[in-house]
Amino acid sequence: MFDSTSRYYTLQTTKFTSLDGRTIAYVRRRFLPQGKDLPALGEVVIQESDRLDQLTTTTLGEPEQFWQIADANNAMNAVDLTAESGQRLRIPLPQV
Repeated sequence: MFDSTSRYYTLQTTKFTSLDGRTIAYVRRRFLPQGKDLPALGEVVIQESDRLDQLTTTTLGEPEQFWQIADANNAMNAVDLTAESGQRLRIPLPQV
């Protein structure tokens, strides 16, 4: 259902049958990991011009893997990660 690089790739899919007999497929809930428990590759200090996609490309090699940096920093909203210059971000080891 999801590409192997998706944060949802390992989640189970299941089905719900409604009262009128319709079957609805859905993906089970994804629980966020604790960032401190993820192995770290290093840290970066956010500069005013930093963008998360560029930072992810530089550190993890793939801009669409921004969610790994969000998870490592306990961020529900990835936009918040680069909103403030000077803040430190944990960069996790890439997850497979």
